[in-house]
Amino acid sequence: MAHIIVVGNEKGGAGKSTVSMHVATALARMGHRIATLDLDLRQKTLGRYVDNRNRFLTKEELELPTPRYIDLPEIDASSLKPGENPYDHRLSAAVSQLETEAEFILIDCPGSHTRLSQVAHSLADTLITPLNDSFVDFDLLAHIDNDGQRILGPSVYSEMVWNARQLRAQAGLKPIDWVVLRNRLGAQQMVNKAKMEKAIAKLSKRIGFRVAPGFNERVIFRELFPRGLTLLDLKDIGVQQLNISNVAARQELRDLVRELNLPGVSVTF
Repeated sequence: MAHIIVVGNEKGGAGKSTVSMHVATALARMGHRIATLDLDLRQKTLGRYVDNRNRFLTKEELELPTPRYIDLPEIDASSLKPGENPYDHRLSAAVSQLETEAEFILIDCPGSHTRLSQVAHSLADTLITPLNDSFVDFDLLAHIDNDGQRILGPSVYSEMVWNARQLRAQAGLKPIDWVVLRNRLGAQQMVNKAKMEKAIAKLSKRIGFRVAPGFNERVIFRELFPRGLTLLDLKDIGVQQLNISNVAARQELRDLVRELNLPGVSVTF
């Protein structure tokens, strides 16, 4: 059975698709069979990222390890029983298609609450939640008091993850390994940054997630998308000397993959 990695939260702009593509490509480069799904059926940012990669590699006549991507298959509505949700069946069919041929299935969720996202979270062996370093994003996980010091209670996304955990427990599945990334960090040490660090550390113990390093805010990520490339591909396309920022970003990716502690994965890049 494939190990299912879900990348999700309910807010856009946290870097979910960037994290998804870099983790998936890192696994492919290390020789693992990795397949991907994009549940944002409108934007399909991850799907377009992989498509950009395939077109660029074809144009440049290059062969680089690339995660497999498929769209969710369509379901004949007439085959459904009364009350059955077609989205459940579409996701189930996609996972069934991939799980016998892939070691890992990575599912990129939309930045909103949808039925597909809810079901995907209940399938997650590893859940990665990128979070901008802001109390606006933190509010997705928990409500806090006015000074940002005291946690008042879990918020909507944490409650959804809790429900997914309960469903897995009822089905006799192993618990979700929930990893929250402090993503798109700024370089400066600011008061808000220190408060966020304390609040996330406190919340992690209360609702049960691990905190892992994400990516700092870097222009390179925006530049890579049109060609479908990742930080690990730069030397393969002729970049002989990586600048300090690129070297640091590769180390951030290395630290992230290592911290995920995925089964059978030894970081070799």
